[in-house]
Amino acid sequence: MSTSLINTKLQPFNATAYHNGDFVELTEKDVLGKWSIFFFYPADFTFVCPTELGDVADYYEQLQEMGVEVYSVSTDTHFTHKAWHDTSDTIGKIKFPMIGDPTGRITRNFGVMIEDEGLALRGTFVMNPEGEIKVIETHDLGIGRSAKELVRKVQAAQYIANHDGEVCPASWQPGEETLAPSLDLVGKI
Repeated sequence: MSTSLINTKLQPFNATAYHNGDFVELTEKDVLGKWSIFFFYPADFTFVCPTELGDVADYYEQLQEMGVEVYSVSTDTHFTHKAWHDTSDTIGKIKFPMIGDPTGRITRNFGVMIEDEGLALRGTFVMNPEGEIKVIETHDLGIGRSAKELVRKVQAAQYIANHDGEVCPASWQPGEETLAPSLDLVGKI
């Protein structure tokens, strides 16, 4: 049995990322104050990973307009991220920080480390500006994620953060009706 990380706080970390042609140092303090996505994947120069990262890159501008920063994370080094970025057309379009986690500390903090392999599961974590995890999605290695659905989940998380007493039903889209849980609503859905 594992304990859910929902509503827990981002743990302290320091790491080097490849971002916009530079190596940059990041800590948890850089993440606080805005909505964030930590997007874990197994390894650079693989197969499903570039399809997922390319998909997120295609939605990055929309996420930025929503006030969201994306941090991709693998147990590769920041040097490997640069080499991949420089040699793959798909990865070359990435504009978000690519965090290197060769010690696995960040990966373990989020509970997605495959210890026997030293690789991360496919894990997605959406955090509010206070650093609290609001959305978790974890997949086995062979199952890719959808950036379109990730955007919808972030929109729902942001909506309920700003609308106390409301919840978003399945497949909710911005502009659609939400629910206001109450005694009167019990059994009527």
